[in-house]
Amino acid sequence: MGEDGVVKAIRAMLEGAKVPVTEECCIYKVPFDIRELNEDAYTPKVVSIGPFHHNSPRLHNMERHKLMYCKAFLERYKISLESWVQYIEGVEHRFRSCYSETLYFTKEELVRIIFVDSGFIFELFWCTFYNEWSGKNNTFLMKPWLTTNIRLDLLLLENQLPFFLLQNLFNLSVASTPIPSFLELTFDYFIYYNRSRLAYSNISIKHFTDLVRKFHLQYPLQTRIEADESIIHFPSATELSEAGVKFKVNLQSDCLLDLRFCGGVLEIPQLKVEDWTERLFRNMVALEQCHYPEESYITDYVAVLDFLVNTSRDVDLLVRKRVLVNWLGESDSVANMFNSLWKNITHINFSSQYFVLCRDLNAFCGNPLNKLQSTLRRDYCNTPWQTAVSIAGILLLFLSLIETVCSIFQTL
Repeated sequence: MGEDGVVKAIRAMLEGAKVPVTEECCIYKVPFDIRELNEDAYTPKVVSIGPFHHNSPRLHNMERHKLMYCKAFLERYKISLESWVQYIEGVEHRFRSCYSETLYFTKEELVRIIFVDSGFIFELFWCTFYNEWSGKNNTFLMKPWLTTNIRLDLLLLENQLPFFLLQNLFNLSVASTPIPSFLELTFDYFIYYNRSRLAYSNISIKHFTDLVRKFHLQYPLQTRIEADESIIHFPSATELSEAGVKFKVNLQSDCLLDLRFCGGVLEIPQLKVEDWTERLFRNMVALEQCHYPEESYITDYVAVLDFLVNTSRDVDLLVRKRVLVNWLGESDSVANMFNSLWKNITHINFSSQYFVLCRDLNAFCGNPLNKLQSTLRRDYCNTPWQTAVSIAGILLLFLSLIETVCSIFQTL
């Protein structure tokens, strides 16, 4: 190829260049340096949704079950295949723009993926809402272990369909039928994770991972402050305790983010550490890294946990104070989980609430009087008997001092 040919080829290449990620993008491949820490936490175990994991061999067995569920939903509402295909083809270009990676599927392949996955989700949510599983030809998905894994797979960042597509397709299917909205069905399906009791009215979400993040953001969101590593850090739970900080579980708050420090008492909402806790938090943090870097409230919480928990001793202390409920078993497992959640995370700012929390905790621990009081309580007043013995010792010392002074005066 001559020089002119090379120039023409490069010019054509440049003219064909397009912005790889648009404002529509909301579904991401987890960044490699985060993903490599625990690939299983971001990878579906039993069911693929959307294009990223569609060709995974270990998930192929679920495709026939998805087809059966999709067929059941179409038959229930007598939906024409043509109406679904026409809608999906109409939004196929917008659908592609929702993903951070180039999708190497043909238009026809993508339409098939969207068609089956959407129908599967609709039927799954419908059956869960109405608890109508009897009479179905497929009872395989009702097994408890599988039900749990499907629900968790549907919360993974890489395993999503855009919510606008699901909602519009559902509305198109049941427009003249008096049944709950797709958003209401979605809230019902993921109700276990709705810790903050968020209402489904006036909620806008990108996808299911975005929804579970919103479940944890019920607490009024604070302004953001640029992270300063010299300030945004505080001692571990054990070190705080030794410095005189008291821990109190906050059972009244519905929001995990509602941490408060006042009068030497650190109030923390209770967290149940379960098998799925790491997967859930890892995917919420990954979403914030990719989509909400300026609003990383879940990442703030993960950072606080990382500060509080360094060893199993910290876990045991928080369990005794009922701040943590350990369903994993070994305290070391819980400590390792918290220590790894914040690794390879780029944290550019902190909420003002957590900034103040860190500042006040550091100031409290930096006061030598607080540590002295804590040491005296720990070493001499740890139990009623020890307190009584300490008081008796002080009285004896005081009486001995008086006796010595009196003896000195008598000799003068």
